[in-house]
Amino acid sequence: MWALSGGRVTLEGTNLADDMTALPVVSLGASQARVVCASSQAITVVVPPEAEGGQTPVRLEGVPGETAFVVLGRPVATGLHQVDSPAIDNEGRLYLTYSGTRGEQSPVSLFRIAPDGFREPFVTGMTNATSMAFSPDGHLHVSSRFDGTVYRVDPDGTYEAAVTDLGVACGLAFSPDGTLYVGDRAGTIFQVPKSGPAVPFATLPPSVAAFHLAWGPDDALYVSLPTLAPRDSVYRIDRTGKVDRICSTLGRPQGLAFDSQGTLYVVEALAGVSGLYRVAQDGTATLVLTAGSAVGLAFDPAGGLVVVSGDTAYRLDLPLRPLQL
Repeated sequence: MWALSGGRVTLEGTNLADDMTALPVVSLGASQARVVCASSQAITVVVPPEAEGGQTPVRLEGVPGETAFVVLGRPVATGLHQVDSPAIDNEGRLYLTYSGTRGEQSPVSLFRIAPDGFREPFVTGMTNATSMAFSPDGHLHVSSRFDGTVYRVDPDGTYEAAVTDLGVACGLAFSPDGTLYVGDRAGTIFQVPKSGPAVPFATLPPSVAAFHLAWGPDDALYVSLPTLAPRDSVYRIDRTGKVDRICSTLGRPQGLAFDSQGTLYVVEALAGVSGLYRVAQDGTATLVLTAGSAVGLAFDPAGGLVVVSGDTAYRLDLPLRPLQL
């Protein structure tokens, strides 16, 4: 089982809470967890914010037996403002934003965190840094939802405009041939060739928050966008601009990414069921990680995963695939 701070963990068994005069006492590592539901067959607790992360023992006071374990995300950065997924380069360095409110000039636009955990300001002066993606040549690109521009960032943190006039620019993805795709929250996906202006590529419903983009191993673009509907879709757009719905069971899908084996993962941000879902080819979504809140994710080329809430980044260093709830 995987979880982040605020996520819910359920213990299942027999004779777990026979004494219903008091709530059972459950500890995750050294921290006592708040019990939100208890019966003799199952006890559900909330991961406390002070939990250290990593493989963590789960203990139920007064119940003998082997110790169970849960894998908790380790906080690696706080004080952020993420509105989309983080980015990780080929050297394993993690890039995170402080996007800010509309028009806010934050002291630091992007932070960079080395594999050893060292955190440094990387980009300053960019208003409302929103979405990030690396081009095939290794350059980081960042969109601004404030001015509708995508910026190309050099290794020293300086940047220049790569393409402008993209509306409320959020969601970036590159295809292997270097074509850039940019989401405009108002409902347009733009296609930006390596040479040439941006052109409308596909039309989707407008979003109340942001578009989130990822390029799939099947040579197609995948898009999620929360709306005011009770359920929203994840979309697949082929090279011709044809739009298909591949999953329509999530309430507020946000960041999405593919792992090294080509499996799609999507963050669900709907309150009460927030977490990370693995999406099968038939569109079935399976919960693999619970969270109090979540916005986006990125897979580390060296293995592991980073999941972000609005203000905190968590790292998980074990493979997802063998783990099931």
